[in-house]
Amino acid sequence: MNNLYEDLLMGNSKVSLVGLGYVGMPIAVAFSAKVKVIGFDLNKTKVELYKQGIDPTQEVGDNIIAKCKVEFTNDETLLKTAKFHIVAVPTPVNKDHTPDLSPVEGASVILGRNLTKGSIVVYESTVYPGVTEEICVPILERESGLKCGVDFKVGYSPERINPGDKEHRLHNIVKIVSGMDESTLDVIAKVYELVVEAGVHRAESIKVAEAAKVIENSQRDINIAFMNELSIIFNKMNIDTKAVLAAAGTKWNFLKFTPGLVGGHCIGVDPYYLTYKAEQLGYRSQIILAGRRINDDMGKYVAENLIKSLIRADIPVKGAKVGILGFTFKDNCPDTRNTRIIDIVKELCEYDINTVICDPVADKNEAMREYNLEFTDIKNFKNLDAVVIAVAHEIFSNLNVAEVNAMYADPQKKVLIDVKGVVNKKSFEEAGYVYWRL
Repeated sequence: MNNLYEDLLMGNSKVSLVGLGYVGMPIAVAFSAKVKVIGFDLNKTKVELYKQGIDPTQEVGDNIIAKCKVEFTNDETLLKTAKFHIVAVPTPVNKDHTPDLSPVEGASVILGRNLTKGSIVVYESTVYPGVTEEICVPILERESGLKCGVDFKVGYSPERINPGDKEHRLHNIVKIVSGMDESTLDVIAKVYELVVEAGVHRAESIKVAEAAKVIENSQRDINIAFMNELSIIFNKMNIDTKAVLAAAGTKWNFLKFTPGLVGGHCIGVDPYYLTYKAEQLGYRSQIILAGRRINDDMGKYVAENLIKSLIRADIPVKGAKVGILGFTFKDNCPDTRNTRIIDIVKELCEYDINTVICDPVADKNEAMREYNLEFTDIKNFKNLDAVVIAVAHEIFSNLNVAEVNAMYADPQKKVLIDVKGVVNKKSFEEAGYVYWRL
């Protein structure tokens, strides 16, 4: 296995990516500029799009996809031609917030039955400490008939790709790498250094690397929860939270987090992996779960303040028509998985409020598949009683008062819920709006 790095460079072996989503696909593309790469995904439709030079994730762009040398496939047997395997599949949670390891287990089954001697398997999926060695390795051994540590080796290198972020990319983010032993770690580090210009950090064990990843998003989740709690408090005091944060942010060591809806498949999910493992060991998390409770309730909180704003504007709640701008889980990203905007929609439905949703950035097919929702064009935002700017897409930041005015049924009764403070508050209040933001 020590020669695997040289074999990759010489084209005598290949890297495989198992899972071609927002994380796996950019990694596959990056490696294809240096070595031979197989990109495997079960989703045949997705694979066909990649083959046609179409990037549904918008992470690298159609032009780069069309020019890259990745061998995209949904034929798992082609994995047998690779020796360095990277598993980058989602790790969601169940409805009861317990870890759903079925994607990573399923990927291990597929990879295991196509694993050959002399291979290294590196997991990138976010998990709690112990999953790689205690859950994935036994599956690989069972399916392959091979022995870990003898016939193949494993490592863990947590993904740090931030979907929609055009500044922090794979090549300029330090990569944590780990291996089951020193020789494996050395090969894994050298392979990743081919594409990560920022360099790698060699963690002392696989469990350390797993723990490092899961606390990164847990820390961010807790900080956002604090901002959300401040927003609730300041709202009761009739103080603008954004103005408070702007003032506090002038101190050099103030952490510049902002309130918002926390969704997606990382920040809104990963903390539950850590608390689940903690509970298995007899410890009930206090800070982490408290933050999760606050963040999980923010969609309902936004909806409640929309109801209050309608009442303030003397608009009947039942039968009101509300336009929602944005549905993805984060700004300028097409991913709708685990979006918390759905919480706003569901809560408004409880009050018999009609909603129409516009999101030109979102993956429309995914929204229909996951939520049975259809989007409408912003041109059809007419005769509304309220507008919710739910996601701070760049395309919405340029909306002016005149454009928004045209969306309302009554020019004298206009409610605007600007969740993340995208537009100028003063301008809209001066134009007669009942304006509210976190």
